[in-house]
Amino acid sequence: MDTKIGSLDNCKPASNDVCSPVNGTVSTIQGSVYPAVVNCSEATLGRHLARRLVQIGVNDVFSVPGDFNLTLLDHLIAEPGLNLIGCCNELNAGYAADGYARSRGVGACVVTFTVGGLSVLNAIAGAYSESLPLICIVGGPNSNDYGTNRILHHTVGLPDFSQELRCFQTVTCYQAVVNNLEDAHDMIDTAISTALKESKPVYISIGCNLAAIPHPTFAREPVPFALSPKLSNKMGLEAAVEAAAEFLNKAVKPVLVGGPKLRVAKACEAFVELVDAGGYAVAVMPSGKGLVPEHHP
Repeated sequence: MDTKIGSLDNCKPASNDVCSPVNGTVSTIQGSVYPAVVNCSEATLGRHLARRLVQIGVNDVFSVPGDFNLTLLDHLIAEPGLNLIGCCNELNAGYAADGYARSRGVGACVVTFTVGGLSVLNAIAGAYSESLPLICIVGGPNSNDYGTNRILHHTVGLPDFSQELRCFQTVTCYQAVVNNLEDAHDMIDTAISTALKESKPVYISIGCNLAAIPHPTFAREPVPFALSPKLSNKMGLEAAVEAAAEFLNKAVKPVLVGGPKLRVAKACEAFVELVDAGGYAVAVMPSGKGLVPEHHP
């Protein structure tokens, strides 16, 4: 094979500034587009969550109403940058959010406690296996009901409210159960950040009595939502590039096979550039469908 691969000296981005999603990826968020001080009527837990979703690029949320999430949905609807899309059932909402995450880089769905959470579970598990950042928001029980030994409707008839959480712990990379306002800001930010960094689904449960309550941490944003860029080990990267180049240059008929990890690594464009530069034959796994242009010669 005549084509040779040289060293890749210019393989790092030109800057760490914010950029628009490319190939279904989400970049770092630089500051906030909202004023430093928010009106009291907008400084609620529900509006804060809505603003965070908009900031990371989620403009459409797929939902199924239920009495545990009705107030939360009202506050999500009130956010100008957020469009609420009603679905026939929770599984549909989960798969719609899955498709949205593939296209836009991150998706979100809102369901109600247990009866909705268990219904959406299979879609969340699928997103976990496909390494998709998907934010599953559940309208949870009243924060005052925890520890009361009450049996709530929409549950399996047990006073233990943790059944849904235990199910989601196996198919999400982070779980936030918001039962008070003091640490809600931090828990929501941590959940969203983890979803984007790990490229996996997360679970956020919001107490049904908390969504409409203002709190000082929602009136101001002292900590802008941001993600630290991932930095490569320079020597490790150079060694990997040299090893890959040596391997490819020795090959007689090399074929590059693209798979679903291209999305996770945000390497879709780089993969195509390597194909074009080397003139290699290319194939795509079924699970990576759409990540490489299907009209590529």
